[in-house]
Amino acid sequence: MSSGETTLQLIRLFVLLLGASALLTLLARRIKLPYSVALVAFGVVCGELASPLHVEITPELVLVVLLPALIFEASYKTDLARLRSALGGVALLAGPGVFISAGLIAAALHLGTGLELSQAFVVGAMLSATDPAAVIATFRRLRSPDRLATIVEAESVFNDGTGIVLFAVAVNFVSHPAGPLEVGFAFVSVVAVSALLGAVAGYVTSRILPFVGDHLIEISLSVVLAYGVYLVADAFHQSGVIATAVAGIVLGNYGRGHGLSDVTEEALTTVWEFLAYLATAFVFLVVGFAIGIHSLPGVAAGIAWAIAAAFVGRALTVYGLLGGWRLLDNWRRSVPAGRSVPAGRSVPARGMPWTDASVRKQDRIPGSWLHVVFWAGLRGAVSTALALSLPEDFPNRAALQGITFGVVLFTLAVQATSSEFVVARWGGSADTDGPPDRKGPADAGEEAAPEGHPVQRSRAGQGQAASRKSRRGTA
Repeated sequence: MSSGETTLQLIRLFVLLLGASALLTLLARRIKLPYSVALVAFGVVCGELASPLHVEITPELVLVVLLPALIFEASYKTDLARLRSALGGVALLAGPGVFISAGLIAAALHLGTGLELSQAFVVGAMLSATDPAAVIATFRRLRSPDRLATIVEAESVFNDGTGIVLFAVAVNFVSHPAGPLEVGFAFVSVVAVSALLGAVAGYVTSRILPFVGDHLIEISLSVVLAYGVYLVADAFHQSGVIATAVAGIVLGNYGRGHGLSDVTEEALTTVWEFLAYLATAFVFLVVGFAIGIHSLPGVAAGIAWAIAAAFVGRALTVYGLLGGWRLLDNWRRSVPAGRSVPAGRSVPARGMPWTDASVRKQDRIPGSWLHVVFWAGLRGAVSTALALSLPEDFPNRAALQGITFGVVLFTLAVQATSSEFVVARWGGSADTDGPPDRKGPADAGEEAAPEGHPVQRSRAGQGQAASRKSRRGTA
């Protein structure tokens, strides 16, 4: 087959998969099934039917082509002002939480199946990256509090970065054993250098965009930022995910408040929402396509041990680390009985003893949200891509991949399909600490509007515009 025919075949495949993803998303919405589950199931079927064709899914397709779009879009829309009150909790989930999850999975596989500890830790590192796309979609459908969605999505953004770095360190450790200090220094240095690179790139782009004056060129520069900083970081053996995430956060928070026009912001938001949707659809199709169902029964015991350890690790991380931080933060925000705001003091700093009670209550994380965060710890695209990226001569490569694929399928089949019940039951607002309020303050008739409907986009645009005016007024 000539290169021209190959290109034409790829274009046909792209159009076919794009149409299939759109139809499957509509069908999943009709039957109230997370579209990620429908896409993975479709991908599994296609993968089994196409197995005689020996179609190869490369990890670069996910890690270099699809993942930067997902990471940048999520980080670009992360509102640090909204996240500030829960930033410590997110840091615990994406930092120590990753090590706890990876360590417990490694210990369970080592003790339960006899797998060598270093190889078991590689599986733990691959499964430490969370992918809450199905839960995020449920948040939007049920109109859950924005701050809850921000916490879950922010954890995923930073969790992916630390998980990928930990995976690289773990794989290197198998062939080149090193001491704990050397491993720890390598991990911290990669995270720090990658974050610095992303911050500098995001700052420079934020300063350039206001002088462009053409929203098409500005969108092009944002794409260059997202993929360029990823490729540069990867070329220097740093974390492209962390660099892209930090660059998106800087552009979305610093850039928006320093000169981006309303037209540019609206265009950036629309384009990146579409790119993220496209990437998400293809990611889950690729996940299903890459998983060979026939290879899973041989590693069923390892899958069971890994699933059990993943749940225990998630519980310790969420209820132990995040829950403990929540109690400490609530205590810090508490006001002694009878204490009033000192005379002459307007709006005090957050966390001070005289902070306004309504502000304190709004900033608190309800205890019921811990259940939602716990259930949002799905595994998906990143875990699959990392499993595919294992070197061909890596010890027990097929078994390690099978265990990872099995856990990914389990979380999508069980946690994703039950996410609506969990969010509806415990994803209430901070004011009520109960089930989410289905009806917005404007019009109850808007409740039935699906994701991406003009009603939701207009309401989101109004909120973003108000936030921009507030930030600019403050500046």
